[in-house]
Amino acid sequence: MEQINSLEQRFQSIIDKDEKIEARDWMPDAYRKTLIRQISQHAHSEIVGMLPEGNWITRAPSLKRKLALLAKVQDEAGHGLYLYSATETLGISRSDMLDQLHSGKAKYSSIFNYPTLSWADIGAIGWLVDGAAIMNQVPLCRCSYGPYARAMVRVCKEESFHQRQGYEILLTLCQGTAEQKEMAQDALNRWWWPSLMMFGPGDADSPHSAQSIAWKIKRFSNDELRQRFVDMTIPQANILGISVPDPLLKYNELTQHYDFGPIDWDEFWSVVNGNGPCNKERLEARVKAHEQGAWVRDAATAYASKVEMKVSISAA
Repeated sequence: MEQINSLEQRFQSIIDKDEKIEARDWMPDAYRKTLIRQISQHAHSEIVGMLPEGNWITRAPSLKRKLALLAKVQDEAGHGLYLYSATETLGISRSDMLDQLHSGKAKYSSIFNYPTLSWADIGAIGWLVDGAAIMNQVPLCRCSYGPYARAMVRVCKEESFHQRQGYEILLTLCQGTAEQKEMAQDALNRWWWPSLMMFGPGDADSPHSAQSIAWKIKRFSNDELRQRFVDMTIPQANILGISVPDPLLKYNELTQHYDFGPIDWDEFWSVVNGNGPCNKERLEARVKAHEQGAWVRDAATAYASKVEMKVSISAA
């Protein structure tokens, strides 16, 4: 018991000094489980997040747009791989993580269970969804767990590019015809509230937030990050000349923040629990891709085994 107390004290002292916990270090089981849940969910979100945009690659309006979107989707795949690798340092295998995703046990961001109905949706995802992701993820570069923090540095740099790419798509539409600007407005109308939901429930209703902040996995509460996102996004919407679908939105001179209307958390929990517009479609697509890609994994494993055998024979 004294040894456990000593280990816990050393662990907390590292946290308090703003130093990093590494994979080889002792950590409480609850800390490890929290990280596995959060990082694997983040990885799943990057992989599933490829799907809403991927089906627009062939329908993008120009070769330039096709190339840019293809590069973005490829980036998201890379983010998923970084994050799966970071999670593996905590003692869980990638196959177990994928099994949890495909069985529905593991969650991913609810935002990716909404459909992309027009090209403007690709701009809205870049501007709003990636913008919200950046707001969430930049503080994670200072996460107390070293492998996660280091993975996030590159992820955030690339997400920043994605956000600007999405905004530029909408800016082009808003400077085009009346029909194109209306398309941008429609996309904003449909993606605004789900984007605010990305930050998770309010502080009083978030079961993990307070402990994650105490362990410096997170640096800010869900509500703080959501407010920052709103304050950042409204001036950008004003430049575009389109408006968010919130009649209660107004600038508060006293707080110097934007006040906004209530979020429909019933919708959020319904989507999280599998009842969103595209939940079934997204999961089926992921399972199908995994099953159809089995031959690639088998071939890679066989090749790696063959190379390892040759190295062993040469060394002998």
